[in-house]
Amino acid sequence: MCFLCAQTTKANLTDIRQWPLTSNFFFPVSQHILEIYNKLYEYFGPQHWWPGDTTVEIIVGAVLTQNTNWTNVTRAIENLKQENLLSLEALDAIPLDALAELIRPSGYYNLKARRLKNLISAISALMKEAPAPSGDPDTFFEMFDIHELRKTLLAVKGIGPETADSIILYAAGKPMFVVDAYTHRILNRHGLVEEYAEYHDIQDLFMDSLPEDTTIYNEYHALLVRLGKEFCKKTNPRCDFCPIKES
Repeated sequence: MCFLCAQTTKANLTDIRQWPLTSNFFFPVSQHILEIYNKLYEYFGPQHWWPGDTTVEIIVGAVLTQNTNWTNVTRAIENLKQENLLSLEALDAIPLDALAELIRPSGYYNLKARRLKNLISAISALMKEAPAPSGDPDTFFEMFDIHELRKTLLAVKGIGPETADSIILYAAGKPMFVVDAYTHRILNRHGLVEEYAEYHDIQDLFMDSLPEDTTIYNEYHALLVRLGKEFCKKTNPRCDFCPIKES
């Protein structure tokens, strides 16, 4: 069972997410970040994100979702499920061209197959150095603190900050805020970041403004994705109906 699935069995979702969030921050931007979360949570409710039955499935999804929509990722993952390939051992063993064909629905399938193989190979190799080697990816996550884990993932060819942080947050269950195009667009349109703001600048803004809590980071990121898809679209945004338009 993945970290977040396990968490939801322990308490009511609203209790876990501590909604509404409050803070002693006196900085207007930090207060604004909290207000946006509370408005989005009130409007949309809990998002139950990231979809995935196992840790390996979440890792795979984090790679396949690059430059595509989740519907396409779901189709690719279903292909892997049908072939019993959602384990580290199976993904490490499958030939590259066979993997590429199975994940074709996700787009850029040859490139993503190479990136996924790079990641799985790196994880598998490092797990062999664990005190008690196993096929469980949680063994890999337990080998590092959060900063070393991020550094290790970013060292894998084809794994950038968003993919690495998605794996850290959703698969490893460690508190690292994920920034994506929706996040940048929403904050820029609300005057909270500049157009040229870098990934780490936006990430720092959230992590400095919010409690260091895996589930809150999870929920906030998912809520921003929902807002970006339904209201704050790249073209023809629905600003008049935006649930945070007064923020």
